Amino acid sequence: MNQLAVELNSVIERSNPHVLDMLSDMGKNLFFPKGILTQSAEAKQKAHRINATIGIAKQDNHVMSLPSVVSSINGIEPDNYLPYAPSFGIPALRDKWKRSLFEKNPSLDGKSISLPVVTAGITHGVSTFADLWINAGDTVILPDMMWGNYNMTFGVRNRARIVHYNAYTSDIANMDIDSFEKLIRQEAANNSKIITVLNFPHNPTGYTVTPDEASRMASVLIDVAKNGTNVVVAFDDAYFGLFFEQDAMKESMFAMLAGADERLVAVKLDGATKEDYVWGLRTGFITYGIAPHCKDDDSNASSETNKALEELYLALEKKTAGCIRGAVSNVSHLSQSIILKSMEDENYAVYKQEKFDLLKSRSEEIRKVLKDPSYNDAFEPYPYNSGYFMCVRIKDSGIDAEVLRVHLLEKYGVGLISIGKNNLRVAFSCLEKDQVKLLFDLLLKGINELKTQ
Repeated sequence: MNQLAVELNSVIERSNPHVLDMLSDMGKNLFFPKGILTQSAEAKQKAHRINATIGIAKQDNHVMSLPSVVSSINGIEPDNYLPYAPSFGIPALRDKWKRSLFEKNPSLDGKSISLPVVTAGITHGVSTFADLWINAGDTVILPDMMWGNYNMTFGVRNRARIVHYNAYTSDIANMDIDSFEKLIRQEAANNSKIITVLNFPHNPTGYTVTPDEASRMASVLIDVAKNGTNVVVAFDDAYFGLFFEQDAMKESMFAMLAGADERLVAVKLDGATKEDYVWGLRTGFITYGIAPHCKDDDSNASSETNKALEELYLALEKKTAGCIRGAVSNVSHLSQSIILKSMEDENYAVYKQEKFDLLKSRSEEIRKVLKDPSYNDAFEPYPYNSGYFMCVRIKDSGIDAEVLRVHLLEKYGVGLISIGKNNLRVAFSCLEKDQVKLLFDLLLKGINELKTQ
């Protein structure tokens, strides 16, 4: 093991040895290299005469550039997007995103969280999380209805054992919290560490838990941790903020679980991707919320404990940045600069509210259209109150969702996503309001046509 990794592990162990136990083998071995990076950083601060350290080209004391490149980008100087970004991310953007987390999640007030590390989108954040925390054979607990890429990341790349609880009750009226609790407790009884990913607003169904549901789920995880099982919880908050109904919890569950117990590691995976409608800019964040280890003779928080927690966060940030350094080197400097500039715009909140209202109006239109009783015998919606999506369940068990999907696509030019044998996902984020009724009318027509074949 590299000496830098040994040193980081020692820092983590001093603050909370359970966290070190929870890291994957790769996580334990990760470090942020010194060498060229450290020497270049030192030179940037002190080499006022000549700096011949970093591997970029310069001309007249500015980054070298092609007019055909920089002519496409206005409002940002080439020096602020063409050089490499730090593997941790642009410092100003990391600070800005951290402040925004406290603004969007008031329950974080008074809690200690890490400085976010920038990833190349939330998918890269999920993958980086997996590298740091999941060993081959570890148990990852997920709902049976989930984003399909989790299989690729956790199952294929990291070779985890994925187990499922029922996302919804058999009548699909509610989330199946009983199934969640049963599986969490069952796996905790059989494993020294469990990992789960909570994704709200949920992809594919567009549901966010109510405060009561969130409280119950959080209580289960905290109780399991307090009873001696190490718990790693990732919050895939890709669609955060798009909460359209009063019953939906308006904060991330990360705020409930960050620092909740010394055996519980909370990891927030989020980003500008959907929150700021910049899908192709591929900019996400990883943020940690952890409680320090409570010693028998130190039940009260002290300045030493707070310092140890800060050192733990910095150690995890370095391991995370080291993982990014070893995979993609760093995230697009241009993307980060654009997002930072957008967040600093005085009308940023106004622009976001406009897009929120538009998406909410589409969700409301679906709710209005689905009141039509003519659909009742053919399909039924899963609970939805947020995000980009909603799902319907086909009631006739003889109709396969994939067959129906292809039928609608080929005969009517309507594209939906099939999930399992009975479910179809509708991305209303890309629908105009006047397309909603037509979509569901054609869905009904397609079902009736397949019934007669």
